[in-house]
Amino acid sequence: MSPHGQLELTEGAQGILPRGCLDRIALWKLICLAGGRGTDGAPIITFPEYPGFSEIPDEDFLNVVTYLTSIPSLEAASIGFIIIIDRRRDKWSAVKASLTRIAGAFPGNLQLVFVLRPSRFIQRAIADIGIKLYRDDFKMKVPIIMLNSVSDLHGYIDKSQLTRELGGTLEYGHSQWIHHRTAIENFAMTVKTTAQMLQTFGTNLAETELPNDVPCTEELLSSHTEQHNKLKDELKLAVKQGATLLTCIREPVTRSATSKLSPDELENVATVESLVSLFICSTFLCTFFLKVKLVLDNLMEAQAGFTDIGDSVSRVEHLLKEGKQIEERGQVCFLKTAQTLALQGDQLIQNNHYAIDSIRPKCVELRRICDDFANETKKIYDILGKSLELHKQIDKWCEAGIYLLASQAVDKCQTQEGAETALCDIEKFLGTAKEHQLLNGKDNAQRVLQKLEDVQEMFDKRQVSLKKLAAKPTRPVQPVAPHPESSPKRASPKSIRPTSTLGNHIINELIETERVYVEELQSILEGYASEMDNPDLIHLIPTAVLNRREVLFGNLSEIYEFHNRIFLKELENCIENPEFLGRCFLKRKEDLQIYEKYCQNKPRSEALWRQCGDSLFFQECQRKLDHKLSLDAYLLKPVQRITKYQLLLKEMLKCSKNSEGTAELEEALATVLDIIKSANDSMHQIAITGYEGDVHELGKLLLQGSFNVWTDHKKGHNKVKDLARFKPMQRHLFLYAKILLFCKKREENTDGHEKSPSYSFKNSLKMSTVGITENVKGDNKKFEIWYNGREEVYIIQAASVELKNTWVSEIRKVLTGQLEACRVQARAPYLPSPPPVPSRSTQSLQGYHPSILPLVGLSSFFLPYSPAS
Repeated sequence: MSPHGQLELTEGAQGILPRGCLDRIALWKLICLAGGRGTDGAPIITFPEYPGFSEIPDEDFLNVVTYLTSIPSLEAASIGFIIIIDRRRDKWSAVKASLTRIAGAFPGNLQLVFVLRPSRFIQRAIADIGIKLYRDDFKMKVPIIMLNSVSDLHGYIDKSQLTRELGGTLEYGHSQWIHHRTAIENFAMTVKTTAQMLQTFGTNLAETELPNDVPCTEELLSSHTEQHNKLKDELKLAVKQGATLLTCIREPVTRSATSKLSPDELENVATVESLVSLFICSTFLCTFFLKVKLVLDNLMEAQAGFTDIGDSVSRVEHLLKEGKQIEERGQVCFLKTAQTLALQGDQLIQNNHYAIDSIRPKCVELRRICDDFANETKKIYDILGKSLELHKQIDKWCEAGIYLLASQAVDKCQTQEGAETALCDIEKFLGTAKEHQLLNGKDNAQRVLQKLEDVQEMFDKRQVSLKKLAAKPTRPVQPVAPHPESSPKRASPKSIRPTSTLGNHIINELIETERVYVEELQSILEGYASEMDNPDLIHLIPTAVLNRREVLFGNLSEIYEFHNRIFLKELENCIENPEFLGRCFLKRKEDLQIYEKYCQNKPRSEALWRQCGDSLFFQECQRKLDHKLSLDAYLLKPVQRITKYQLLLKEMLKCSKNSEGTAELEEALATVLDIIKSANDSMHQIAITGYEGDVHELGKLLLQGSFNVWTDHKKGHNKVKDLARFKPMQRHLFLYAKILLFCKKREENTDGHEKSPSYSFKNSLKMSTVGITENVKGDNKKFEIWYNGREEVYIIQAASVELKNTWVSEIRKVLTGQLEACRVQARAPYLPSPPPVPSRSTQSLQGYHPSILPLVGLSSFFLPYSPAS
C-alpha cells in the first residue's frame, strides 16, 4: 500500500475519491484485490461473476480499477498485475465484454490474463472459437490464457494465493477489507493534517527571534507553549488511531497462530507503522522546544534580576552579591544549557533531521544569546560598581557636610567677620561637590537624590542665616542645586523634518540607519583592515590572514565608497521628496549588484574567520573600537542591510498606494528582491563540485532548489524503473537557460559551527533536448522532465504546489524561447555550417524544422493537462 498515493487520492486527484470508490466496491462486488500474489510477486486482481458487469458506467469502472491498482507498492505494481476473470457460469458474450473493457480501461501494467471459460458445452465451444477470432481486437500486449477449471488455474498460481471461490486457501472477507481500507484512508488524512501542523510549528520556531525584555519573552513563551500543547494532543490522537488500526489489521494473526497476513496486509502494517513513527520523529522537535523554553525561563529570570541599581551602599553591596549568585546560576542553568542545546541542534542537523530548517536558526540564536548574556552581565556589574562608588562618595560628602555644620560655633557667627568666615567655609565645601560631580545626581542615580537634597537644604538654611548676620553687603551667594548636564547632539548633515505621516517616518528610519551603516563600515575598514598595516600590531596578525585581506573583507571597501559618496547623499535628497525614493533605487540598480560579489565571497570569509577569529590581533582591534561584538558580526552588516532595504520598501509601499511614485517603488522592490535572490543563488552556485565545465559560463542561474527525484529509464523494449516508493533521490537542481544540473547536497562539518553546504554534480540535461509534462497523475506537486522520446524520464516532486508552478513556468519560458529562436533562425538566410556532432544521451534542436519542433518536448506544456485527454 502506498501512503503517498493514498494521501493524494484522498485529496481527489484525477477526480477519484477513495470513499466513493470504496462504496462502489462494497456495493458491486465486481472486482476483488484479496492480497494474493503470483510466483514473482505480481498482485492478483479477480473479476468474479457479476451479472450487471456491462451496465456499470465506464467512468465508474475506470475510477474503481485505478484506485485498486494504486494500492500495491510501486515495486509490486512494476512487476505487472495478474487478472483472473471468472465466467464459468456465464456466456461467451460476457467474456468478450470483460476482456474488451479491461483492455481499454486498465491503468496498470498487465502481466497475464486468466479466463475461466463458460462451463456449459455450447458456450465453451463458442468461447474457444471467439477467442481465436477476436484475440487481436482486444489489443492486449500480454497473453490471454483460457482455462477450463480452477484446477488448471492452480498450475499457474499457488492455492495459498487464491480465495476459496477459486479453490484456494487465502482468507478474504469483502466487508472486512472495505472496513480496513476506510480506516487506512482516514488515518492517512489524520497524519497529513498533523504533519502540516508540525511543519507550521517548526516554521514559527525558526522565524521567531528571541526577545531581549521580560514582557516580550513571557508573551512569546506563552504563545509557543499553547502551540506545543495543541500539537502534542494531535500527535497523541494520531498515535492512538494508528495503534488501533494496527491491532485491527493484525487481528487474524492474533486470533489464530496458523493465520498469516497477505502481502497487501503486510504492506498496510509497514505503512501504518512508518506513519506512527512520525510521533517519534516529532518528539525531537518537541524536546528541542522544551529546552528552548527552559532557556527562555532562565533568560527571563536573569533579565528580571538585573533591574535594580540600589539606593544605598548596603543595598548595592547586597545587589552585587545577588548578581554574583545569578551569574553563577546562569552559568549552570542558562549558558551551559544553551550551549548544550546548540550542540544537540548541530547533531540533529548533521543527522538530516526533517526539521533542519527550524533547528539551524535556533542554534545560531542560542549562541548569540549566550554572548549577549555575558555582555549584559558585564554591563550590569559595571553599572553596580559605579553605583557603589557613587553612594560611597555621597555618604562621605554628606557626613563631612554635617560635621562642618555642627562644628561651626554659633557665638562666632554673631560677628560680621565670623559670619563671613563661616559663609566662606560653606561655599568652599559646596565647591567640592562640583569637583566630585555629586550635584548631577539625577543623571547618575535618581533614587539617591533625596539624601543629597536633605543635606543641601541644611546648607541653604545656614547660608540664609549667615547672610543676615553679615553687616556689610556681600555678593549674593549663588544657590547650588542639583542640575542635569547635557551635551548638545551633533548636527546631522541634513536634519530630517519632523512629520506625522508614516511615509516620512519610514524615510527618516531609512536615512538614519543608512548613516549608522556607513559609520559601521568605516569603523570596520579603519579599525581592522587598515590596522593590518600598523607595524605595532603586525606581529599579532595570524599567518592565515597575511596577504588574504581581500578574502576576509571581500569588496567591503567598494560597498563603503558607494554608500558614503553616492547612495547616502541621494537618500538624503529624498527627505523633502519621499516620492523619489523608488527612483533612487532604480537609478543605482547596477551599483547595488556589488552585494552579489560580497555574498559570493562570504563563505570563504567565514571559513577564514573560523580559522583565526580568536587571535590577539582581532581582540586588540575590538578593544580599541570598543565594539561589543566581534568582527564576524560586523561583516554580516552588508547582508543584513540589503535585506533591510526590501523590508523598508515594503512598508513604504503600504502607505503609498495609488500615489505619485508608487509604480517606481514597486519596481524598486522587485529590483532589490532580485538582487537578494541573485546573491543567494550565487552562494549556492559556487558550492557546486565535480562539474567538469565552468559553472560561470552557463549564464545566469534562473532557479535552484531541493527536490525529491525519481528516474524512469526505457532501454529497448524493456522498461526499467528506478522508482523507490519510500526513499526517492534527494537532488538539488540548478536551472540555466541551456542546461539543467542535478546535484546531491552535502553538509560539511566546520568544527562546531554552522555547516556549509556543497553540491556534488551528478547529472545534467541540455534544455534543447528536454520535454516537460506539467502534471503527474496522483500528485499535484510533481512534474516530469524527459528527453529522446521519453527514453529517460525524471519525475520531480516539489515541496509545495507553488514551488512546482514556479519551476514549470520558468522551464516553459526557456523552452518557448528556444522555439522562438529556432523559428527566427529558420526565417533567416541559410548559412552553411559544419555538421553537428551527435551526442549519445542528448539531441540538439539544431536539426529540427520549426514545424516539428514541439515534438522535441514542447508539446507537453503547450497542451493543457486534463485526466480525460
